[in-house]
Amino acid sequence: MTSTPLLKLNNGVEMPALGLGVYQSPPEETAAAVDTALRDGYRLIDTAAAYRNEKEVGEGIVRSGVDRGEVFVTTKLWLSDYGYDSALRAFDTSLANLGLDYLDLYLLHQPAPASADAWTAAYKAVEKLLADGRVRAIGVSNHTPELLRTLMEHTGVVPAVNQVELHPYFIQRELRETHDRLGIVTQAWSPLGGITRYWTHAPNGGRSVLEEPVVVETAAKYGKTAAQVVLRWHIEHGLCAIPKSVKPHRIAENFDVFDFTLTPDEVASIDALDTGLRSGPVPDDIGVDTFGRR
Repeated sequence: MTSTPLLKLNNGVEMPALGLGVYQSPPEETAAAVDTALRDGYRLIDTAAAYRNEKEVGEGIVRSGVDRGEVFVTTKLWLSDYGYDSALRAFDTSLANLGLDYLDLYLLHQPAPASADAWTAAYKAVEKLLADGRVRAIGVSNHTPELLRTLMEHTGVVPAVNQVELHPYFIQRELRETHDRLGIVTQAWSPLGGITRYWTHAPNGGRSVLEEPVVVETAAKYGKTAAQVVLRWHIEHGLCAIPKSVKPHRIAENFDVFDFTLTPDEVASIDALDTGLRSGPVPDDIGVDTFGRR
């Protein structure tokens, strides 16, 4: 069975470079998707309290028969639970929902600069979970370089991971350079650029990375699909990607990217698709008042 390349986090923990995301996966389809992915060789599953499918992720892990120690499980703390004590309670709830006794990675789901005390207190609670051995690594999601700096000025542990919007239309070069300096692994949500099609406010709305000639032509050269080429592009950059699907053939296809490599010129030609435009929410605009409900 194919094994995923591993990325070493800043505390020595190793994380698979490719995993299954379950954002917007209906709960009734999530357990089967997780089971399928683990049987196909995936060893990273990414969920969040806000996705409302943590229980089903746990069910899928059990159903797969894969040993818990082989599966890297990530979930995230939502804004409405920011604050020290509330973050610890929310963690316990997530762990119970997943049916696990520890997590591999726990992330703050969003920055909350307008509620700085609660935001930093939440991260300090997550630091305690790390110190207590209840999580193996901690990090954040959707943080810009400036927001990372602000958070780190008030906390003690450099995030191991920052999970952000990243795809060929938005390659986040500056953020990735910041991560490299700080020793933070970049993890891509919407790695295939799906957000440019489904997010109402996306500046690239209607365009699809998977239909770009350079991607289609490269896929034809290697006998691969456009999605496989884009996922391979992430791997060539040393990123972690978490494509989402509940369709068994897509789940298998997304994992079948370890038998070819892209040339530096091919990577650069896909880089050139960058528009510099974010399609998802602007991190500085996120707050408990506007995004707090889940």
